[in-house]
Amino acid sequence: MRFISAAECLTVVSHPLAFEAVEAAFIAVASAQSTLFPVLIGHGSETSSRFTVKSATQSVTTPLTGLKIGTYWPNNSAKGLPNHNSYIMLLNDETGELETVLEGGKVNAYRTAAADAVAAKYLARPDATRLAIFGAGHQAFYEVDALLEILPIAHVYIVNRDQTRAESLRQHLLNKGIDARLSDAETACKAADIIVTATGSRSPLFQAEWVKPGTHVASMGSDAQGKQELPAELFNQARLFADLPEQSRTIGEFQHLATQFAAKDTPVNAMGDVILGKTPGRSNRDEITVFDSSGIALQDLFIAAAIVNALDSF
Repeated sequence: MRFISAAECLTVVSHPLAFEAVEAAFIAVASAQSTLFPVLIGHGSETSSRFTVKSATQSVTTPLTGLKIGTYWPNNSAKGLPNHNSYIMLLNDETGELETVLEGGKVNAYRTAAADAVAAKYLARPDATRLAIFGAGHQAFYEVDALLEILPIAHVYIVNRDQTRAESLRQHLLNKGIDARLSDAETACKAADIIVTATGSRSPLFQAEWVKPGTHVASMGSDAQGKQELPAELFNQARLFADLPEQSRTIGEFQHLATQFAAKDTPVNAMGDVILGKTPGRSNRDEITVFDSSGIALQDLFIAAAIVNALDSF
């Protein structure tokens, strides 16, 4: 069994590597040669500490079978440890033996941001320059950096309750030559061409009427029952997309479709079908598009395989 540490992963992982892996995973999800298994959600002895187990198999490309354990221990920051971590396990598809384990905390951040960026490539207006980011934690840095590689973003509006964290993200962006400012939610949404939410919220972060025509909206933080970042009223005004529609309706943002504002049977399009040309992406400049990323195991398996291949090619 091969163990690849976080430090070793960081020698080869990059946004472009993650983009390629995630796009391939989106395509694989759309194939009958892939299976994603139900997500297991558990917690530690302190119920605020939780873990998820996501698993999958696919034979669209070289067969991949395995799982990811993602952990969130909120008291770790007081101990000088990261609150989030993850471990990706690749099994030998012929024998079931545990072949490779990757310590993937930072890898997971690249993978999540890549899902956002790849979806934006197909769904956002190509001339989008103004981004509103809700959240200024660890993941928000990766989300913004990934989008900067895909779109000509020049202005970023940061919405976050913790002003110290928000200022840290602002300085990060200023150092990249980006016009970044701290903002309230309404101002940010009304200015934005793209709105990205990367929080653990359980209630909407903004109002639907603040979203202007032509905006692309991405929810990156809703990955459990009860979580909610977007106003359900927005779903009636937009076309909806997800990494895995059926999972999004269960633990993702679109679990809130069954409300007085949006019908449960509202169509949710798979990003893999968009990439393959089976379903249209953005159809006009004024269309509002909403992408929900609840996180799928195939993305983890594809990026893990890409890291293994990159390390072996040294």
